[in-house]
Amino acid sequence: MIIIKSKREIDLMRESNRIAGGVIRVIAENIKPGITTLELDKIAERYIISEGATPAFKGYKLHDSQKGFPGSICASVNDEVVHGIPGSYVLKEGDILSVDVGTLKNGFYGDTAYTFPVGEISDKAKELLKVTKDALYIGIDQARPKNRIGDISFAIQSYVEKHGFSVVREYVGHGIGRSLHEDPQVPNYGRRGVGPLLRQNMTIAIEPMVNIGTYEVKVKPNGWTVATKDGSLSAHFEHTIVIGPDGPEILSDWGI
Repeated sequence: MIIIKSKREIDLMRESNRIAGGVIRVIAENIKPGITTLELDKIAERYIISEGATPAFKGYKLHDSQKGFPGSICASVNDEVVHGIPGSYVLKEGDILSVDVGTLKNGFYGDTAYTFPVGEISDKAKELLKVTKDALYIGIDQARPKNRIGDISFAIQSYVEKHGFSVVREYVGHGIGRSLHEDPQVPNYGRRGVGPLLRQNMTIAIEPMVNIGTYEVKVKPNGWTVATKDGSLSAHFEHTIVIGPDGPEILSDWGI
């Protein structure tokens, strides 16, 4: 069931997403070669709590048999696509780090992601980050009343594949509100004119995950971290948006 939000609910989502966007800015201020992903996680957690919110990912389960996620952010390095667990890994020059963050405040969720270069990165990695970030905004631009989910999906896929990269199939964007994951699913691949109709005051998280090589992925033995099957680099950018009468409004603006 797709939940259409009230003006008050959207205002509450603005606050939770403002905090999520703030985490990305705080990470940007602290990321550098020599810092561990766990140190970045602690910085993010302190910021979230200081804003009166709760880290939405900490303890989250994708299914009942799974142990809760241990971090406040997902920190996915290089070939890791999503759900990387913060730990002792020391970031080094040339790495790329995808940071995904969820926040909960006043009963509503915020969700956003950004892939950072660590120091100087390769030209191919720079292209991957640019294409993925551009694809996010190209997808967002299709989030308008009377369009369909497939219009978002097609716009992202066609742009990414035009540049020789691939979009991950197994993990997708989603509705968001009182739950972190609501209907509808928002794939990053598909056909124009298909899927659920977009309506004013729908709130969705659009999040292209793009690989340099094959779109195929695998789950690492920790049961959480998703990585590219061929070991190629992957990037991930995400915004939570609300569909306004004339088009999309980004709620989780990073300001970077």
